[in-house]
Amino acid sequence: MRILSRTPSVHAPIVPQRLGCAAVIVPGLPTPFAEEVLDVVASIPAGSAVSYGDVARRVGSGGPRQVGTTLSRYGSGVPWWRVVRADGSPAPVLADEALRRLSGENVPLVDDGTRVDLPRARPWADPAVSDPGDGLPT
Repeated sequence: MRILSRTPSVHAPIVPQRLGCAAVIVPGLPTPFAEEVLDVVASIPAGSAVSYGDVARRVGSGGPRQVGTTLSRYGSGVPWWRVVRADGSPAPVLADEALRRLSGENVPLVDDGTRVDLPRARPWADPAVSDPGDGLPT
């Protein structure tokens, strides 16, 4: 078994990650992809929210599931509650906590308060947004 080591992460890990059958990441060290995801999530301004797919497009690889997995493993040190499903609903396991935090940041929610109103919540009005289609500032 080959052990891979990297420079310690600035992000707080939740659990170690395993890559493939022959490689094991030293516990607590996110992959380069995970580091990119965490950097993008850390850049989402308060009062805004984006989808898992928005984050994946911003990173340029992976997809919504990989972003969700990364946040579940390493996301405790970033504003994970600002990343929701494409329909605006937060992850079911932490939905109450996410909605409480989103509401506290005045993120636009739909009328019944159970989902983020993504068209209004994405930070498109920010002049630093390079591509209004991805909803994230540069």
